Order: sequence, then structure tokens, then C-alpha cells
Amino acid sequence: MTKSNSADSRKARAQLTALRVVVYIVLIFLSILCLFSFYMLIINATRSNGQLQAGFTLVPGGHMLENLKNAWTDSSINIPRGLLNSFLVASLTAILTTYFSALTAYGIHAYDFKLKKAAFTFIMAIMVIPSQVSAAGFVQICYKFGLTNNYLVLILPGIAAPIVFFYMKQYMESVLPMEIVEAARVDGSNEFRTFNTIILPMLKPALAVQLIFSFVQSWNNYFLPSLLLTKAEMKTVPIMIAQLRSADYSKFDMGKVYMFILLAILPVMVVYIILSKSIIKGATAGAVKG
Repeated sequence: MTKSNSADSRKARAQLTALRVVVYIVLIFLSILCLFSFYMLIINATRSNGQLQAGFTLVPGGHMLENLKNAWTDSSINIPRGLLNSFLVASLTAILTTYFSALTAYGIHAYDFKLKKAAFTFIMAIMVIPSQVSAAGFVQICYKFGLTNNYLVLILPGIAAPIVFFYMKQYMESVLPMEIVEAARVDGSNEFRTFNTIILPMLKPALAVQLIFSFVQSWNNYFLPSLLLTKAEMKTVPIMIAQLRSADYSKFDMGKVYMFILLAILPVMVVYIILSKSIIKGATAGAVKG
């Protein structure tokens, strides 16, 4: 019986090891697949327009500094200003969206009132409506009241984010016991102080995730900015990239376009790396406390 159990145990370990090897191979393959496009972006950013037109290659072209200079000094666009504009809009949008979505989720989660279910259902209904459906009316209102070339019309509507609200609401249900809220109320803490000093630190991992998603979504937003921003000095990165790609053939430089796309991705990567550390740190702290 002992020998049989030992053999079964060795067989089970061998099967587990084989399964683990297969999983690792699949994960490595998917990682390479995901990183390949980014690698090709870096490679293409080092090649000249003529080299890019000649065909595909995995070897760097040696024109990285030239492409950087051509993109940075392009007379038709102002890359430093575009990066600053996009960072301003994306940062404020991400912060306001995450904060007010968490605040709304806290209100729905922590309070019992007559129309609570109706309010939750209404927010969920808005979530399934594509933003393009309401865009035409929103753009008309902005032009009617002279709100074009104003970053507020890009930042403030982002506060109403049903998807972020739903994520925060579900996260609160799993990590936020109402006993903590009740204890704070007994100690005399008002509701905003309770939310800002007690609840928000508990939501740190979720807040970091939504900050990343909201920042990237706002950074890559082309639709509304292209309709509402007409002044050159106020245009964001996606609009400038579209301008470079739509240049006439005599001025078209694909190497410069790839370099600009690379420059546009770098701030997103920096934000992701910084907030990813916050996610890991917050999750570990929560596990230790638990």
C-alpha cells in the first residue's frame, strides 16, 4: 500500500510539473506576442522613411536621433506642448473620475435610502450607452455656449464614469465592512472625513487600477478633442499624430510618425509603472492586515 501511494504521489507530481511547464510556455509565448508590437515600434522609430518603405526588418535602423530631432522640431506641430496638454487633461480626468466614482460608490454602498436601487439601475443603464450617441448633442451645446478650445469640457464630463463606479462598488462590497463606517460615526467623524481618511486608504489598490485605466483612456481620446479643440496650441497628442499621418506625400515621414508614437507611449508607461507598484504595495498591506 505504501509503495502504491508513493508511486501515485510521484505520478501526480510529474503531471503537475508537466502542467506547470505547459502553463509557463503559454505565458511566455503570450508575453512575447504582447511585447512584439512594442518592440517593432521601437525598431521602426530608429529607421528612416526610406528604410520603412523598403520593408519589414527586426534590425534597428540607426536613425533614432534623426527621427527624434525631426519630430521634436516639426514646424506643423508642437510635440512638447502636445505632451503637456495631454498630460494635463489625462491627469485631471483620471483623478476626478476615480475620486468622484469612489465617492458615488460609497454613497450607494454605505447608505440606505428609498431610491437606492433605482439610482444604481439608472447608473448601470447609462453604462451601456455608447459615448458616441450623446456626442453630437454635447458638441452642439459646447459650440452654442462657446465652450470650444476649453479643457473643462474634456475633463468635467469624465467625472460621470459608470464603469469606474461599478468597479469601485463591487470592490467596496468585498473589502469594506460597515462596522468601520459605524465606528467612525460613533467617534464623531463626519462623512467626508470618514471617506477621505478611512475609506480611501482601504481602496488604494482599486484606486490605482482605475487611475491607470482612466489616464490611458483620456490620453488616447481622439474623438471629442478633435471636435472641440481647434487651436494649434491646445491640441492633444492623438490629434497631432493624426496631423502627421495625414501630411501630404512630399512631407510625409513615417520614421517621424513612429518616433512621435513612441514619445506618446512613454508617459503612459511611466504612470503605469508607478501605479503598478502602488497596487502591489496596497494589496500586500491589505493581506497582512487581514
